[in-house]
Amino acid sequence: MKIVMAGQGAFGVKHLEAIQNIDGVEVVSLAGGSPETTKQVAEKFGVPHWTTDLAEALAQPGVEAAILATPTQMHARQAIQCLEAGKHVQVEIPLADNLADAQAVVETAKRTGLVAMCGHTRRFNPSHQWIRKRIAAGELKIQQMDVQTYFFRRKNLNALGQPRSWTDHLLWHHAAHTVDLFQYQTGETCSVARGVQGPMHPELGIAMDMSIQMKVPSGAVCTLSLSFNNDGPLGTFFRYICDNGTYIARYDDLVDGKETPIDVSKVDVSMNGIELQDREFFAAIAEGREPNASVAQVLPAYETLDRIEKSLL
Repeated sequence: MKIVMAGQGAFGVKHLEAIQNIDGVEVVSLAGGSPETTKQVAEKFGVPHWTTDLAEALAQPGVEAAILATPTQMHARQAIQCLEAGKHVQVEIPLADNLADAQAVVETAKRTGLVAMCGHTRRFNPSHQWIRKRIAAGELKIQQMDVQTYFFRRKNLNALGQPRSWTDHLLWHHAAHTVDLFQYQTGETCSVARGVQGPMHPELGIAMDMSIQMKVPSGAVCTLSLSFNNDGPLGTFFRYICDNGTYIARYDDLVDGKETPIDVSKVDVSMNGIELQDREFFAAIAEGREPNASVAQVLPAYETLDRIEKSLL
């Protein structure tokens, strides 16, 4: 399967690394934003063609699909561009930074009949898969999810500490992970969804702190705290408070409420959530089926994000 990778930054590299572990997939073109760094990344991973024009990459012979790890503001437009060009597409989270654009991608995917997936990695992390399997087996029921998403980003830098050409967003990017995961794990859409935000950054123009509350009809609640001001351990930490135990997920690792490690190495074929979501994308294309985290499946998360945005004080 010949594919295009769009985005030469931190997450583009994560996908390129993941694909090295997946048989039967060849990245034939890298489409990036900067000629110098795109060339460097293409050479590092042995990608034979690179360009700063996504259309040129999609036009390479035999290309079937694309993975988009480009700036958030480009996601919806580029996803539609790929679908209109007849290519299956996986777009990194978030699908869009507003509900109307997310809906437009879903409508285009439905019309074209192509595989369209969004990179909601938490669905694939072995830690969260372990929880989901126990919920499905009737062994666990969520009472509350308490989630902390903390970064230190008072300057516009990416995950590698390099200057960004775009501005990140606590709600439409980072909260999207938790909003989708909460609804996915409970199997319900939020009946309550609201938030408050702190002061806007004078240069970046975004809120640097945010607090979100959610509740589903069965009664489970989710408390989400987000910050770009946190000078401490970075990342997202999920505490599942359940009727039969407490569990803390840190990306692909899981411990119980007393910090005893839980072996999740046998949950799936890899411990790398990015690799697992890429495997799902390629398998869905090969098998002609809807993938887990299809754009249609994650749309309710963006509907909830839209409700939260309208509630922000």
